Formats: sequence, C-alpha cells, structure tokens
Amino acid sequence: MSLEALVKKLGDVLQERRQCLVTAESCTGGWVAKMITDVPDCSHWFERGFVTYTNRAKQEMLGVQEQTLERFGAVSEATVREMAEGALRNSHGQVAVAISGIAGPGGGSPDKPIGTVWLAWAGDAFETVAAHHLYDGDRDAVRRQAVADALEGLMELVDHRT
Repeated sequence: MSLEALVKKLGDVLQERRQCLVTAESCTGGWVAKMITDVPDCSHWFERGFVTYTNRAKQEMLGVQEQTLERFGAVSEATVREMAEGALRNSHGQVAVAISGIAGPGGGSPDKPIGTVWLAWAGDAFETVAAHHLYDGDRDAVRRQAVADALEGLMELVDHRT
C-alpha cells in the first residue's frame, strides 16, 4: 500500500473512532505531519504536530526530561517514549507517534550509526510501544523509511488495539 493510501486509511479509522492524532518528530522534520496534511479534511483526525529537532525543544514542548537526554541521548528508546507521551499530554489527541534518529550524512557513532531511528506510539487506549530500526541509504532514504514505519505502526495499533 502506498503511503498516501495508508494515510487515508488511517484517517478513516481515526475519524470513525472519533480520535485525533498528534505527531512528535525530530529527524523527519515534520514529514509525517506533511503526509497527513496532504489529505483533505484531515483536521477531523489530526490535532497537531511537534517538530522538536533540538534537545531544548524536546524538553520545552514535550516535557522530555533533561536526565533522560543526558543518560540516553536524543536517539534512544527512553527519549522517544517521553516524546510520544509528552505529545499526548500537550495536546488534545488520543494517539501519538514520535520519531528520533540519525539520518546522516553526519552525526553517527559506533553505538548509534547513521540510519539509527527510534519510533514510539502512545495512546489513551494502549501502552506506549517503541521500536528500533537501522535503515540503509542516504538521508532521504532513512527519513522516508522512518515515515513509512511510523505510519504503518500507527495503523496497526489503531486498527487492532482501540
């Protein structure tokens, strides 16, 4: 299924359940929100999007703890979980997705190479879930894969758990 078709299906399910989605994005820079807002009338099921590229923005806008960032870094399970949960707390949404990663071409390390991405999904009706991915390709390819997995994860959780 194309990303466009996936977003439309996600919107149909969320609208049917009278739920709104919130996004919290770092390395994708709002790409998930862009895909969503390409769909006409998405305001019925998309509440808002946070682009929190810096650690300071993650703290101020989403409530990510300074200790979490210091201990685990911005690209970590702990941080992305706090991002997703913070997106829900700081919005009127019922479902959230968060993305933080290293898209390249710089910024990688032996522990967190380029292509490392963490995703998390939080919702009123399910426990927060996180997933780690190591994508291949250039910056655009890493970000595109992260967007696809974020949307697919949302669809799976919303369609099966709520």
